[in-house]
Amino acid sequence: MSTAENSNYNYTPQQLPVSNDEVEIDLVEVFYLLWANILKIILCLILGAGVAFAYSFFLITPKYQATAKMYIINASKNSVVDISDLNISSALRADYQQLIKSRKVLETVIDELDLGYTYKQLGEMISIANPSDTRIITVTATSAIPQESADIANEMVKQAKIYLPEIMKSEEPSIYEDALVPTVKSSPSYSRNTMIGGLLGALLYCAYVLVKYFMNDTLMTSDDVFKYIGIQPLAVIPEGNLGEFNKTKKKKTGGNK
Repeated sequence: MSTAENSNYNYTPQQLPVSNDEVEIDLVEVFYLLWANILKIILCLILGAGVAFAYSFFLITPKYQATAKMYIINASKNSVVDISDLNISSALRADYQQLIKSRKVLETVIDELDLGYTYKQLGEMISIANPSDTRIITVTATSAIPQESADIANEMVKQAKIYLPEIMKSEEPSIYEDALVPTVKSSPSYSRNTMIGGLLGALLYCAYVLVKYFMNDTLMTSDDVFKYIGIQPLAVIPEGNLGEFNKTKKKKTGGNK
């Protein structure tokens, strides 16, 4: 074959569409990849939801919350409340929130109720809040025993009513509301945990599928060859059953192990 004829067969590869430092993500391809595994994704969602529900139901101890309320206001001038009293009461809110959980108050509550907690443990069971633009202090106790949570909240406001005015040299809170024994648990939320577990299970499997897909650098189709190498294949040999050729090949290689 002449040089002129050879020149007709010279082929210059196209520029690679994807560089070594870049990764092109085809969102449509990713969508169909996930869609092809939709049944497994749903299965993982159900499995994750079931595991989360079982964990919440059997392994997490239910907690109950009871809340008692204190109303902070100084009534001077023969029990007539004026603007200065309201301003003083507003300034005391932050102090009350800090002092209610003081060690002296917590230890007194433990002694009065004969609790088996340290003052630090009891402090972690108590939360103090002040609703916005009010002079109300809420004391919430969380316990695995409904009656105990109500007793702790009520004893906390009782002792705060006694000790805080002595510490702060101010009038005692004029009104407080007793806590009621809770009838409904505050945690765990079975529905929320089940939903989170299901979503987590589905997302983990989706992540596994995507990582496996992006880590696979095998060229599967002629489009992959052109996409990653820049060469358009002239022909594709299909993979399949070759009939009698396979049987003949097996007979020839059957005893050569």
